[in-house]
Amino acid sequence: MLFTLSLKKPALAAGRLSAARAASTITAIKGRQIIDSRGNPTVEVDLFTKDGKFTASVPSGASTGIYEAMELRDGGKAFMGKGVTKAVNNVNTALAKALAGQDVTQQATLDKMMIELDGTENKSKLGANAILGVSLAAAKAGAAAKQVPLYKHFGDLAGNTKFVLPVPSFNVINGGSHAGNKLAFQEFMILPTGASTFSEAMAIGCEVYHHLAKVIKAKYGQDAVNVGDEGGFAPNIQSNTEGVELLMSAIEKAGYLEKVKLGMDVASSEFLTKDGKYDLDFKNPQGDGKQVLTGPQLADMYMELSNKYPIVSIEDPFDQDDWANYTPFTAAIGSKVQVVGDDLLVTNPKRIKEAAQKKACNALLLKVNQIGSVTESIEAVKDSKKNGWGVMTSHRSGETEDSYIADLAVGLCTGQIKTGAPCRSERLAKYNQLLRIEEDLGSKAVYAGKSFRVPAWMA
Repeated sequence: MLFTLSLKKPALAAGRLSAARAASTITAIKGRQIIDSRGNPTVEVDLFTKDGKFTASVPSGASTGIYEAMELRDGGKAFMGKGVTKAVNNVNTALAKALAGQDVTQQATLDKMMIELDGTENKSKLGANAILGVSLAAAKAGAAAKQVPLYKHFGDLAGNTKFVLPVPSFNVINGGSHAGNKLAFQEFMILPTGASTFSEAMAIGCEVYHHLAKVIKAKYGQDAVNVGDEGGFAPNIQSNTEGVELLMSAIEKAGYLEKVKLGMDVASSEFLTKDGKYDLDFKNPQGDGKQVLTGPQLADMYMELSNKYPIVSIEDPFDQDDWANYTPFTAAIGSKVQVVGDDLLVTNPKRIKEAAQKKACNALLLKVNQIGSVTESIEAVKDSKKNGWGVMTSHRSGETEDSYIADLAVGLCTGQIKTGAPCRSERLAKYNQLLRIEEDLGSKAVYAGKSFRVPAWMA
């Protein structure tokens, strides 16, 4: 069922709506089930105003934290239980009815209405995927009503008047839950911090990616250049050190040793053992237990890697509840390397507050579907920046062609973005949008570069 609103009804605005008010009023909302980049269903929302139709789609993660807002899935046999028709129905009924006649430029009001209508801590009644789809579509409509680009609208919502192009963090080697190899760490990334513009950073990333393909093919054979969920290569290696060495070889062959740094997403919650240790051989059913490490031993491994290689970012080095290892590790390495909380923080202001009090990390991974609304995501970013943390805007492994996170990264001045390798169109959609934004900003385009943790002019 699709709820619509006639703008001629005087009760909606106590009389006549002004032309500007009418242009930004929601006249209809319609949801549908579409398919993401992993072949699973997800939610797409069309939101209508007099300016037209505004469409947004919701991503989905593979390695999801237990504290994330809840995706509402159907269960049953269709799509192996992953259908989202219940969430879509909530868009088309409860949310469409509640938001009819509301002003899309009032993002905080809209998001608050949806959150209160859901009434649960984790958005499990209506589904975070339903709420976020409407929230994102409303943001696009709000930008159109104000006749500004989406990144500028996001900036307005956050109180930003300047913008920064983020350093792209290319996930070029996939492991963990993103690939079928034996590699425990989920992502090995390259960050072109030494580039002078975002365009140059993209060129560097693409060149290193192609050189990496040649390095992997020469060492492991043609099959090894198959790619994982996010476009990174998935060679059948098990040594994390070997993964870093492959990157260094490709960077050297491309001629960018002075311009490229490294990052890792460990996603360590994926290989936490029942007794609180970490099994780096967790994907091997015949594992002998020789690669099971304690938290301090795993921390020592990270320290050794960062001392030997130009690593500037480590994400989720420990389990989402392993505060005891996060705090001393961040104290030891935090001035040199950013410690990024993904599963630890789940873009949730409450978790961010706790992590700040415990000094458990020094950077946020921004994933809007972890919290479920634009307004709460902006709050998470602002809270993180108040702590002096870095912020990395992120895609999910299950993505769509929607490129909104590119605008979000620029508008919220996060200084960093990761959205896969320069491969697969759902990943390139975000990078290409950043190229368009850079062109739109013209002489005002600023690239975060070496100041990616806290862009220099924002310090």
